[in-house]
Amino acid sequence: QVQLVESGGGLVQAGGSLRLSCTGSGPTFSNYAIGWFRQAPGKEQEFVATDGWSSISTHYADSVKGRFTISRDNAKNTVYLQMSSLHPEDTAVYYCAAAVSGASLLWAYEYDYWGQGTQVTVSS
Repeated sequence: QVQLVESGGGLVQAGGSLRLSCTGSGPTFSNYAIGWFRQAPGKEQEFVATDGWSSISTHYADSVKGRFTISRDNAKNTVYLQMSSLHPEDTAVYYCAAAVSGASLLWAYEYDYWGQGTQVTVSS
């Protein structure tokens, strides 16, 4: 089992950047694939990015491709989501999640553990 804590959210102007962190507990953090999802008010939760189990498996939603970068530091039990060129439509609560296994890692049901979320607000 792993517990996840997100941090790094906040208020930023359009075009700005933020780096979110997802820190996990336990010695087996490196065994989990980590994904980022987001949910805007009145909208369904959507996939943002996953790092899979290696850089080959990294995948991004089309809406963030080229602007967001996911990376991992297993020594710190942390996965980062670097967000650049932010748009107002990126405003949402961002969640990280850990998966033991999964065919695609693009769907929320494939993830076993979730953090509490961190708010990202992008002003125009």
